[in-house]
Amino acid sequence: MSTVSRRALLGTAGAVAATAATLGSPGPNGTASAQGASSPNGRPSPRPRPVAPVNQEVAAAHSLDYRALPQEVVGVDVEQLMTVHTEADTERLRQLLVAEVWKSADGRLPDTLPDVERGVTAPELPAFTGVRRIDRLTVSMPYGLRSVVHLLLPRRAGAHGRFALYHNGHGETPETMQRTAQALLDAGYGVLLCAMPLYHWNPKQLQSPTDPDTLVTPESHNDLGPWETATFSTLRFFLEPLAVAVNHVQRTYRPSSLQMIGLSGGGWTATVYPALDPRITRSYPTAGSLPFFLRSAPPKPRPTTGDWEQRLDRHPVFYGICDFPDLYALASVGPHRRQMQILNRFDDCCFNGVGHRSYAPVVSHRIQVIGKGHWELLEDATHGDHTISPHALDVILWDLDVNCVDEP
Repeated sequence: MSTVSRRALLGTAGAVAATAATLGSPGPNGTASAQGASSPNGRPSPRPRPVAPVNQEVAAAHSLDYRALPQEVVGVDVEQLMTVHTEADTERLRQLLVAEVWKSADGRLPDTLPDVERGVTAPELPAFTGVRRIDRLTVSMPYGLRSVVHLLLPRRAGAHGRFALYHNGHGETPETMQRTAQALLDAGYGVLLCAMPLYHWNPKQLQSPTDPDTLVTPESHNDLGPWETATFSTLRFFLEPLAVAVNHVQRTYRPSSLQMIGLSGGGWTATVYPALDPRITRSYPTAGSLPFFLRSAPPKPRPTTGDWEQRLDRHPVFYGICDFPDLYALASVGPHRRQMQILNRFDDCCFNGVGHRSYAPVVSHRIQVIGKGHWELLEDATHGDHTISPHALDVILWDLDVNCVDEP
């Protein structure tokens, strides 16, 4: 074993200190400022990626299960679990998944458009600033179910020409949506606000599967079983509003790119939908999924089976085509495509702990081998809530601003 001298250690520390001095003093997020530095091409050096320490107060309140890999990872070979090995694999699997959701022969996403109301007032939304106009997009689906997507157009659109989707989950309070969407508006993005079917501002009723003259109000997505048949997938309720809203934005505004951010059930949606639609360039699903071999592993509050749309036993054909590691790959492979999965280590709801460390390096390496796209995982240990934290939002905005500065 080689040894390292005290002189060498001091020399390394001095080099680090010199580098820090060159980059500047720490900024408000605890990272160094790049003011005054320049890159070889003459541009100002990009600001460094935001970093944050583990919240020791929160960590102290949690057991060893939040720091150690669970027993469920023993004997699982994630490399063998994945079926995506090439870009062609992603195209083939994507077509199969789309065909299963829409029970179609061609495996193509719907090309329909929503009903559009321009310049509406939307008291159901939290307050936003810097909004030029709000449009309400209504998507009508089978069984009379409707979903509403709000399109927020910024007063000052960015020169980048980008739009972004933010998707909320199962009834979360509006703070995370407001903070995230406002940051995107401030950065000049057009923003599509989406919600799970039957939740938030979406209508709560749909037609009975046996009597179209009878309206039914399910208490939760777990009540959707009677609508699931060999010829109709209830996953369509979750995914079609996004496809139809994206059709409208693409045809009306021709954005340079589309990004997607989602929390909880919206994090599941921001995992699955970009896997099906390569028009979503960059995605940031938060607290939304784990591969099935880890579903019984999260330490608190109980094994995370997921809601109706997440369950293998409810959708055996769909998830029989792809487990989540392959869905992560489908969402990140392609020109200018990338996905950053965000999981909260101390999340007080779901998908917590550190079990993700068993698959994250494998998925990331597989995308590197394919050679087009990028996938990574951000483990957020700065808090104990079910949210997109200020730190995670900083990293998302940094990724869009810095890593994607020369991309559409």
